[in-house]
Amino acid sequence: MATKGFVLYLLAGFSVAVLSVFLISDHHSYKINHLPHRSSPDSVTLDSDEKTWPELEFDGRIVLATIIGFLGSAFGTVGGVGGGGIFVPMLTLIVGFDTKSAAALSKCMIMGASASSFWYNLRVQHPCREVPILDYDLALLFQPMLMLGITLGVALSVVFPYWLITVLIIILFLGTSSRSFFRGIEMWKEESILKKEMARPRETFANSRGELLIDTYEPLIPREEKTPMEIFTLNLRWKKLMLLVAVWAAFLVLQIIKNDLVVCSTWYWVLTVAQFPATLAVFGYECVRLYKESKKRKNLGNTESVCEASIEWTVLHLIFCALCGILGGTVGGLLGSGGGFILGPLLLEIGVIPQVASATATFVMMFSSSLSVVEFYLLNRFPIPYALYLMSVSILAGFWGQFFVRKLVAFLKRASLIVFILSAVIFASAVTMGVIGIEKSITMIQNHEFMGFLEFCSSQ
Repeated sequence: MATKGFVLYLLAGFSVAVLSVFLISDHHSYKINHLPHRSSPDSVTLDSDEKTWPELEFDGRIVLATIIGFLGSAFGTVGGVGGGGIFVPMLTLIVGFDTKSAAALSKCMIMGASASSFWYNLRVQHPCREVPILDYDLALLFQPMLMLGITLGVALSVVFPYWLITVLIIILFLGTSSRSFFRGIEMWKEESILKKEMARPRETFANSRGELLIDTYEPLIPREEKTPMEIFTLNLRWKKLMLLVAVWAAFLVLQIIKNDLVVCSTWYWVLTVAQFPATLAVFGYECVRLYKESKKRKNLGNTESVCEASIEWTVLHLIFCALCGILGGTVGGLLGSGGGFILGPLLLEIGVIPQVASATATFVMMFSSSLSVVEFYLLNRFPIPYALYLMSVSILAGFWGQFFVRKLVAFLKRASLIVFILSAVIFASAVTMGVIGIEKSITMIQNHEFMGFLEFCSSQ
């Protein structure tokens, strides 16, 4: 019921925001303020705007940006959201980059933090099952749709007015942060009950959803201690990892070829449409596998989940996951994030425990963010010295953030801490992006700039 209410909230908020564009559109100001500033049709949007690249000097601004970047990467990877909503304002307001260069550097930071988090999680044992901490099935389900959504998001960023993107982001982030916060409260209460019960003589008990809780932190049968190499081998599934890499490579090749084509030309649209079959093939394969396996276990009376998600894999649920994956990627393309602002809360919503949700979300973001980094590099969208420095900060932050928070979760026996961190990062991103967006929108109004939808082909 809560999920349906959240979906209705998003649909209503997005619909009102989009419809309001038509009430304030002014085609006359569009012709005056925008058309003369557009470059030739065969230029890419990211290269048409003036770049602002400050020199890399270790002054007060860099120190402050380093601290914010470190904390944002640490908490962002732990929550499974990346932290793009914090990085972009930090790079524009404090360091002085233009918005699009800041988005490109944000992707570099997310890639570095996600890669170090992935490397760290390969050496982490699942808290209660003899399975990988990374859920490859969910990664295969969401990664293709996330990448497709990023492509759509980049296209919409050209068409949508800046103020509308700001409003949509605020609506989405406030909704997901609130939903995650209440989810964390529910988990905190369940953990409190669990800790009280654990102090009593051992017995099996269940939470409000009928899930056994006794083995969340202390299994009924003590597990055999594994060596670091055994844990690494268990977490690394080469076949599924190579399939994810293949999807990543296919998208990369298509994007590289597209960058050299005239926008809206025949071959441009052919390559754009070509992304859909590859995406749907991988997604469809994983959907069929999950559906058949779930149905088979249900017929046999086996209540064990096919993967970490506790939902029943019906056609409706699979369609819902597809839409959420596309939505997450679209937000990532609009914002310059890795799509984790949708994926992280979604994994929690479908019943994935916080430790696995965090590890899987950052794992998927590693692919989506690295794809964008390669594209931005080919477009010369960010300065290499800054990128290397900020990536180094994020790599350290991603590793130590995972290390300290997971140690704290194990000590306090409170996995809900990860959910609260997720909620806090999303809320902080909503505030920072909202302030930046409102300030820029006010400037656009004062300059009488066009506030409606732009044409895709003429806006490149």
